[in-house]
Amino acid sequence: MDASLESTRPLKLSVIVPARNEEDCVGACLQSLASQSEPGWELGIDWEILLIDDHSTDRTRKIAQGIGGVTVMPAPALEKGWTGKANAVWAGAKAAKGEWLLFTDADTLHEPGHLSIAMVEAERHHAAMLSYSPRQIVTGFWQGALMPLVFSELALAYPPAKVSDPQSRLAAANGQFLMITREAYFAVGGHEALKDTVLEDVALAEIVKRRKLGLRFRYAPEAVATRMYRTFGAMVEGWTKNLALLFGNTLMLAAWRMLDLALLVGLPVLALWEYQHNLRPLFVWAIVLIWARNLWRFYRRVAKSNFPAADCAVTPLALPLFAYLLYQSWFHHNVTRRVNWKGREYASRNR
Repeated sequence: MDASLESTRPLKLSVIVPARNEEDCVGACLQSLASQSEPGWELGIDWEILLIDDHSTDRTRKIAQGIGGVTVMPAPALEKGWTGKANAVWAGAKAAKGEWLLFTDADTLHEPGHLSIAMVEAERHHAAMLSYSPRQIVTGFWQGALMPLVFSELALAYPPAKVSDPQSRLAAANGQFLMITREAYFAVGGHEALKDTVLEDVALAEIVKRRKLGLRFRYAPEAVATRMYRTFGAMVEGWTKNLALLFGNTLMLAAWRMLDLALLVGLPVLALWEYQHNLRPLFVWAIVLIWARNLWRFYRRVAKSNFPAADCAVTPLALPLFAYLLYQSWFHHNVTRRVNWKGREYASRNR
């Protein structure tokens, strides 16, 4: 092939990975991308991987530079009014050469061969923007117990079929895997239009949906996985940042989940007390039946999270933590109007 033609040939895809102090996961993420066995693709000719180092102070940049096929570039200085992620991905998008842009986080793992499949899926469904909800990898008891509660609520608040329906106004996306055509991205202003938005993935989806450019969203465990949080503190900080933006009435949701806890724990205690005091056996059975019905409804709800049954089984123990995080998120977004993430403080602009 003529070298001059090769250099001017447009790329099919640019993968843009923003990273800030991700030394514990960025290597695995980039390896899963660089080792993609896309049919007929050759890295450097048909697609590219851009790692945008968001002023990391750990080994993130060095690790990325050691992986073949990855172009590492620094994020610009963070100006007032910008979030760090928006600043990084906007720089990456402007440097990218692909017809499609894939924004994906440094804590993701991509299955072989699924990048080209994703583009075909988007084109088949006439979607300028495709977003996957990855399979969530959790470690430790509290992650295993809490995450199914959060993701079951997300599944109910943002049903993928409704989000993907062009007749519905509901929009959602997951920034862990967000693919969009270059033309559509810059037509809507990209991340520059969302520079001060903490929940930039959903905000971008809302613009795409409003412009009727075509949006598709679904759970895709066969394509991508992610481990969102490495520590309990990071999980608390992350959901404090996001929950009030994801759900309409955060305090009401917290109250309902505490009611779940009261019913799941209180009804058996009441039934046992009645039984021990030989009072109204029929009333005892009625309490047991009500409790069983509530338990069934609770687990039916949590099953929508797509988490393993073992994690779903222990979710009642995390109900107080979930309610606390809902309150904390509401408080930060509506009272202090400040949120923290990865060593930076941002002003809240509630959606």
